[in-house]
Amino acid sequence: MLRIQEIKLPLDHPEPALRQAILKRLSISDSALTAFTIFKRSYDARKKSAIQLIYMVDCDVKDEAAVLKRLAKDKQIGPTPNLAYVPPTRAVGGQARPVVIGMGPCGLFAGLILAEMGFNPIILERGKIVRERTVDTFKFWRKGILNPESNAQFGEGGAGTFSDGKLYSQVRDPRHLGRKVLTEFVEAGAPEEILYVSKPHIGTFRLVSMIEHMRGKIEQLGGEIRFQHHVTDILTREHRGEKHIAGVVLASGETIDTDRVVMALGHSARDTVTMLHQRGVFLEPKPFSIGVRIEHPQSIIDCARFGEKNAGHPVLGAADYKLAHHASNGRSVYSFCMCPGGTVVAAASEDGRLVTNGMSQYSRHERNANAGIVVGVSPEDFPGDRTDPLAGIAFQRHWEEQAFVAGGSNWHAPAQLVGDFLANRPSTQLGSVIPSYKPGVTPTDLTRCLPEYATTAMREALQAFGRQIDGFSMDDAVMTGVETRTSSPTRMTRGEDFQSLNVRGLYPAGEGAGYAGGILSAAIDGIKVAEAVALAVTARAAA
Repeated sequence: MLRIQEIKLPLDHPEPALRQAILKRLSISDSALTAFTIFKRSYDARKKSAIQLIYMVDCDVKDEAAVLKRLAKDKQIGPTPNLAYVPPTRAVGGQARPVVIGMGPCGLFAGLILAEMGFNPIILERGKIVRERTVDTFKFWRKGILNPESNAQFGEGGAGTFSDGKLYSQVRDPRHLGRKVLTEFVEAGAPEEILYVSKPHIGTFRLVSMIEHMRGKIEQLGGEIRFQHHVTDILTREHRGEKHIAGVVLASGETIDTDRVVMALGHSARDTVTMLHQRGVFLEPKPFSIGVRIEHPQSIIDCARFGEKNAGHPVLGAADYKLAHHASNGRSVYSFCMCPGGTVVAAASEDGRLVTNGMSQYSRHERNANAGIVVGVSPEDFPGDRTDPLAGIAFQRHWEEQAFVAGGSNWHAPAQLVGDFLANRPSTQLGSVIPSYKPGVTPTDLTRCLPEYATTAMREALQAFGRQIDGFSMDDAVMTGVETRTSSPTRMTRGEDFQSLNVRGLYPAGEGAGYAGGILSAAIDGIKVAEAVALAVTARAAA
């Protein structure tokens, strides 16, 4: 097959137009084009009155070699690359089964790849299976009853299950491992469009059934998944002056012997990170961001991005945005995890510590758009010893506790209208924008829940964002606090072989280790780490 890039067509082009554009681009007859598929579709909305769709297509043509030779100078036409995933090795007998800790996107794909290569991994997840976890999470949202082991952070599928389900990333991916991730998701029941739309997403309800399907595939391939198995300690041994992993200890007291452990914790397993620090695993503090969730009517964002004529167009869907501002106090402020047509959700995992996040369903049909408006923080901002790997966790907890109290100490979230926030006055009532957060919100002053340098930078940024998106700084837009878990505050530093710097056989992976941010990048990292585990095991067996 051959690939053509940058075919541009009007938003409402008739269906045959794409085929005609391919024929014209290749200068071939209709009969010479035997088939084509869309590899990618994006849009250019810079000119709202003339939005264009941009296609990348793969074509089957007669006498392909001659066509390619004739068009050799066209840099946008060439052979279609082979993106099929090929495992780098296969398991050999007599090796201890690797253990994967955590079953978010990273652990899920680490387990899947290890199972596909025949390593029969054991996956340990502290939370429950996804449907039971969903019941617990909705119970928290509706009744304010938190289960610290089964919530929006912990359980099968990880934190990404209760999110917008975004499946795009800015990580470098020269091996196209992201394609492997998307292909597995489609096989598990995701819509095929995620393979070609520019910003694919799935949404929570679809993710639930997909995760169940992938669990079944891992088990069918020889993997073992144990839910409600909380790892509370690691076992190590000394060998030739180096510390090596020897096993893990569970809350039940059970031990599992293994010489390969993938730590795919996610960004909220603070107790496990603390345990690793106590056991001497090399960790270091890292930057992350804190802020709030902001909600606007989705219709305002649609009109601002696409114009009134195209707002709500079925091909474009609910509009998103990406904003950034460098404030005069030196702080970077940016939009994070934007959820078109979604809701703000309670994402707490610890008693008395309130956290928000954003979520959308596949349809993105809710009335509001929401996004994190967050400010970058670094270890220099943390109180106490700024070299302490746990300092960022303490920093997060402090502001989560402040938010819990500001909301009324009943899991209601503190909220403030943008107009009041800009005027530096507490909110006493809500306006036209109805907040989506459950169990509910308490109008208050968000400066109680964030550092002063953050709120100062956010005020400046909101006015700048209002100049970029008409209506963004509208008085009645609602800000709900706090968003603290944009990424892990700790990095489990690893070497080029993906192993911990000072514990051989321990493989930090994904968001919790500081090497990913989002479903796709975490899944890609899980694949890379699984390959590293497999290659190390087979190399040792060969030696």
